[in-house]
Amino acid sequence: MTNSALSIPRSQVFGREPDAGRRPPAGLLLGIILTGQFMALLDVFIVNVAAPTIRTDLNASGAGLQLVVAGYTISYAVLLITGARIGDLWGHRRAMLAGLALFTVASLACGLAQSTGELIGFRIVQGAGSALFVPQVLSLIQRNFTGEGRVRALGVYAAVLSSGAAIGQSLGGVLVSADLFGTGWRPVFLVNVPIGLALLVLAPRVIPRDAPGIPERRRGLDVPGLVVLGAAVTLLTVPLVLGQEEGWPVWGWVSLGVSAVLFAAFVALEARLARGGGAPLVSGRVLRAPGMVRAAAVIGLTMAVNAGFLFVFALHLQSGLGESALHTGLTFAAAAVTFGIAGLYWRRLPKRSYRALAPGGLLLAAASLAGLGLVTRDGRLHEAGLLVVLAGLGAGLGLAFSPTLTLALGQVAPEDAADASGFLATVTQLGQLIGVATFGTLFLNRVALAGHVHPSAHAIAVTAAALAATAAVGAVAGLRR
Repeated sequence: MTNSALSIPRSQVFGREPDAGRRPPAGLLLGIILTGQFMALLDVFIVNVAAPTIRTDLNASGAGLQLVVAGYTISYAVLLITGARIGDLWGHRRAMLAGLALFTVASLACGLAQSTGELIGFRIVQGAGSALFVPQVLSLIQRNFTGEGRVRALGVYAAVLSSGAAIGQSLGGVLVSADLFGTGWRPVFLVNVPIGLALLVLAPRVIPRDAPGIPERRRGLDVPGLVVLGAAVTLLTVPLVLGQEEGWPVWGWVSLGVSAVLFAAFVALEARLARGGGAPLVSGRVLRAPGMVRAAAVIGLTMAVNAGFLFVFALHLQSGLGESALHTGLTFAAAAVTFGIAGLYWRRLPKRSYRALAPGGLLLAAASLAGLGLVTRDGRLHEAGLLVVLAGLGAGLGLAFSPTLTLALGQVAPEDAADASGFLATVTQLGQLIGVATFGTLFLNRVALAGHVHPSAHAIAVTAAALAATAAVGAVAGLRR
């Protein structure tokens, strides 16, 4: 990112003057808020590589391990829209600082956890902190940048989202393998503490104070909508995570059915609230923005494929093939690089190609995942072939995610920034949550089956086929009329 990319007149950058004597440049403002965004995103994925070590150290079950990964995402996903609304009520600056503080304290607690139950509980609190400050990132961009400056800022925002997942895997491998002071997996959480403290010192000096009297702040939190949505997400996730471990009991299927009913009830409740002049969790104007529903479908499926792949392939490399955490983390570097390149530079392509990027990217991802099944089916690690398929997968998912997110957000008015932020962030997290739960369960189920010379290789081949099919469905969803 060059300085010229963010050299915008102050009148176009800040909605109001910051405190007297403080004139932070636009690049610094963007850097501070996106560092927070990156830290929250990193924590979704950095745990994947540490999962086998956590399992051994804390004697965690397969379901417990999935809850360590998914517990963060459950609270994150459920509370994101409410976090966006709290930003309207408290002010985006204050909400971001409060969320950063909660996230930093919870990260410290995760790093010091002594049991699987403690770690799951602290991960849920950590997710709540992320849900409070992450929606403020997009809202601050929407409110403090205009014109071409906003387009550039949204491009960098999308690139951060697109590259954070694979970078998290790589960094997790480095930290676990370093075994700093004999702490094993704990640095994957403790690394957030110095970063969080630095942001808490710098952010108040950089982020402009909220202008008083913003109309949206008079809106309520829609507590009934929050309760119904939270229950629906929880009832969907818990049986997906615990079903394999418990032998798919009847209560799991009942839970899935009730979840579907509650999702339908949530939609009806929100529609009724909007008709009565209330303030639903997601503004109707956001859902009616051009391409928003299609973008949500593409983003959700893309993130499900991404998160599901990262979780199961890390388990395959470490538990199935006996690779070290460092080797596992570095294996994902090819996907991280191509994902980031696609996220940063897709706007250099001809504009007439934009509508084909999402379906084309997901088809490339589907082909790469099919290739992954071929290069891993014999239980050996074919480095050259793996490098090719991971590079193709990263590029494909990057081309699907970044353009879809940026172009969808470009259609949203600044006054709807908070709702759009919460909605798309929730879709992203739900996609990741369902991806880890669904594909993680499929992989563990295949591993448990007897009769294969290489159970993990068989499991990853079957799971890769399922991931490829999901990516193909996403390509169809991304087609524009």
